[in-house]
Amino acid sequence: MRFSLCAGTFALVGMGLAADVHVVEEIVAKINGDIITRGDLDTARRETAARLQQQGASGQALEKALKDEEKDTLRDQIDTLLLVQHGKDLNINVDSDVTKRIAELQITSGIADPDKFHDWLHEKFGIPYEEIRQKIHDQILTQRVISQEVMSRINVPHSEVEKYYAEHKGDFVRKEQVFLRQILIATDGKTPDQAAQAEKRAKDLVARARKGEKFAELAKQYSDDETTKDSFGELPPYNRGQLRKDIEDIVFKEKKGYVTDPIKLPNGFLILRIEERYEAGQAPLESVENEIQERLSMPQMQPKVRELLTRLREDAFLEIRAGYLDSGAAPGKSTAWQDPAQLKPETVTKQEVAAHRHRKRLLWTVPIPGTDRNGNFPTANTADNSSGSGAASSSSGSASRTASAAPPTSGGAGAAKQ
Repeated sequence: MRFSLCAGTFALVGMGLAADVHVVEEIVAKINGDIITRGDLDTARRETAARLQQQGASGQALEKALKDEEKDTLRDQIDTLLLVQHGKDLNINVDSDVTKRIAELQITSGIADPDKFHDWLHEKFGIPYEEIRQKIHDQILTQRVISQEVMSRINVPHSEVEKYYAEHKGDFVRKEQVFLRQILIATDGKTPDQAAQAEKRAKDLVARARKGEKFAELAKQYSDDETTKDSFGELPPYNRGQLRKDIEDIVFKEKKGYVTDPIKLPNGFLILRIEERYEAGQAPLESVENEIQERLSMPQMQPKVRELLTRLREDAFLEIRAGYLDSGAAPGKSTAWQDPAQLKPETVTKQEVAAHRHRKRLLWTVPIPGTDRNGNFPTANTADNSSGSGAASSSSGSASRTASAAPPTSGGAGAAKQ
């Protein structure tokens, strides 16, 4: 189950830390142990303007859309903080999901070296890798809270699912697609004897996997591919025509659960496991039932998420400076700003903001979690087209994907026929 809380997982626009740490920022709101500053709101407005421009808004239309959204800027910041805090209270751990998302981004970038990949992210989005990772963490944690606290409690009768499927069959025509995990045993820089040992090691791992050991755990423990080992070898989905032909002839022929023999690559031996494979054509109801349930749940989800956020506000320590409005305020709850001398400083240096940036400056605000302002799922295309979305692109344009990061594709450097 996935919700996209912004237009594209990586709409990181207009971000960056000010170099002057002596400038004092005004604290706008205090939410339990976190704060929101005026600079956070300014950053959110710039991100909103950039997103609207990417969607084609300009001139008076842009100004009107900005004005409409600005009234909810503080609400959105508070919503996100409350959901992240609640996720921590529920002991929800999303570390493996974060690692998987980072791996997908790295595969999309085509940069196998971790340090170069981190530098690429920093250069592209203007903020350090650690902060990018924290933002992804908070986004996924927010999604999980919504799934656990709201979506899991919405019941859609099976009869409605069947009716929707019958009326929207065209939405569920699938391309031929395969989902894979990989283990790479590297041979770069090794002597012939060491390469022979690497091949033996790869064959031993194939035998262990075929005897029933979990392939994901073997990938985590033994794979030499730093891009995917932390996500248990998981790769993005591939359509027919994207993989090197000798690999494609195997994975599009065999069934789910099949483990390949070691495949010789220029940099090592590749082992693949087929996690799932979809035939081209009409997808059966049982394979898309969860997707349909999500679609039918969305109209019920929106008000229920707001109910959850109202309850979180009621239970929270929440103070808002005079002159700022929380449009999602809980009825009857006072959020009046108290004497700062008795509570927290009224201002904060940017140095202090930077030190706590990972806790409070959150990119993925939640006007209506999971949807845009019109209640629709946003598309990944609104993010920087050159950077890819949060889910790794599986289009044929992934020509820069290297053999060490994923199976050689028909358009990539590893696709050259040997």
